Amino acid sequence: MEPGESGLVIVDKPQGWTSHDVVGRMRRIAGTRRVGHAGTLDPMATGVLVVGVGKATRLLGHLALTAKGYDATIRLGESTNTDDAEGEITASASAAAVTDEALRAGIAALTGPIEQVPPQVSAIKVNGERAYKMARKGEEVALKARPVTVHDFAVTDVRRHGDVIDVDASIGCSSGTYIRALARDLGASLGCGGHLTALRRTRVGPYDLGMARTLERLAETLEILPIGDAVASAFPRRDVSAEDARSVAHGGRLKAAGLGPGPVGVFAPDGTLLALVEEKDGRAKPLAVFVP
Repeated sequence: MEPGESGLVIVDKPQGWTSHDVVGRMRRIAGTRRVGHAGTLDPMATGVLVVGVGKATRLLGHLALTAKGYDATIRLGESTNTDDAEGEITASASAAAVTDEALRAGIAALTGPIEQVPPQVSAIKVNGERAYKMARKGEEVALKARPVTVHDFAVTDVRRHGDVIDVDASIGCSSGTYIRALARDLGASLGCGGHLTALRRTRVGPYDLGMARTLERLAETLEILPIGDAVASAFPRRDVSAEDARSVAHGGRLKAAGLGPGPVGVFAPDGTLLALVEEKDGRAKPLAVFVP
């Protein structure tokens, strides 16, 4: 990595670390304070965490809107106060009578566009305060259901142990979907309760585990996806003339090129990333300008 280089680092987050812990470690590895992450992973979870370095921190909010993939293990027969294994068991009800057919039907009902209530212990803000802080104080948090999409929910293994069932699943979903809440809702629909016992994020947009590196490896060799490559791999690309490039560099708007509705990367004739723009009402207006 060159001094002042901007780009994305795809980290394979270790278990037990917060996403903020990873950012702190990456600040030391990259030698800059300008580091952030897209799409928080709970401490229990492992896998793909997209980290931005330098100017690429301005991409992160736009990357967080892309689809995600997970490998999860759901335990049916026990509920917890966090909907995952980090919390305390609040109820147990035997799942021994849950048939494979009932399990398939429960999963089918949670696939496609659904309304999902986030977990009580989550970072959602209620009247300006994080839900998890209110939950820790013992306050009952009334969270509203939100529309999310579960693109696929495929069971890869079912293991029955007496009163509990462990279900391994591969899940593809929209941003904002809580896998913990899927575990909770699946258990509730089957009448036995459920919670998440393992979670590994396999993909965020175009970035997958094949590109992810452990923090140990990154400390030895910092592999950074240059900001232009990062944008070209995640968003539609628009190459403009020298005249339009000058206009964009100064925050000017271009005519829309029909590449939206999401962000579009605009590149100069020499291949330099100029900006991320959004097309609206026939114009492409800058979301973030990257050239000095």
